[in-house]
Amino acid sequence: MTEEQKTTGQEDSFISHLVELRNRIMKASLAIIVVFLCMMPWSGQIYDFLASPMMAALPIHSKMIATGVITPFLIPLKVTLLAAFIVALPWVLYQAWAFVAPGLYAHEKKLVAPLVISSSVLFVTGVAFCYLFVFNVVFKVINELAPKSITVAPDIENYFDFVMTMFIAFGLTFEVPVVVVVLVRMGLVSVEKLKQFRPYVIVGAFVVAAIVTPPDAMSMLLLAVPLCVLFEVGLLVAPLFAKMTQAPEEPVR
Repeated sequence: MTEEQKTTGQEDSFISHLVELRNRIMKASLAIIVVFLCMMPWSGQIYDFLASPMMAALPIHSKMIATGVITPFLIPLKVTLLAAFIVALPWVLYQAWAFVAPGLYAHEKKLVAPLVISSSVLFVTGVAFCYLFVFNVVFKVINELAPKSITVAPDIENYFDFVMTMFIAFGLTFEVPVVVVVLVRMGLVSVEKLKQFRPYVIVGAFVVAAIVTPPDAMSMLLLAVPLCVLFEVGLLVAPLFAKMTQAPEEPVR
């Protein structure tokens, strides 16, 4: 085979990978759009559901406000799009797995499939933990500490931005075991080395929590403590996972 033929073959292979990537992205995007369109008629109820922790903490008969002209229409649609993404997340991650799977060995596929499933479950669990527990505690504390001379009427756009930040923070926090497992399984760092980093991880958890959460100790603890606990879970699971997914000739790490 000539050098020109090799170059042409490499270019064709690269283009075919780009086409496959485009198709996978389109399939993932289409799933989100379809779910969004199906949920759109109930966008108002979905926003009410998202706002219920805040409304429960506000005084009776209090409501949120909308300062923009199209905000009452636009924000519920954004919330519905977020809900559609969460619902379609397993399919989105499956498309990512299907793209990389052909280039993997059998033992590597044993690694990817559980990671796709666990990543979906952990992210949704983090969002659910934030919505069901953290919001109820944080909003209650904030409104109880607010001066009685102030009428609390949150703007729906600011509330959506806050919710998005918190959901992403807690969703990513609950991915910590997956990150630990991947680092150990790929041989980038050992479990013993991660255990030595434990004090720095704890400090880093509180620093991150202080940055992304509201400026109160309760919110910081509700993010930092799960992060530390999930790091320990990752340390426990990583050696078992590495053993189950090793190649036949690969020594146990």
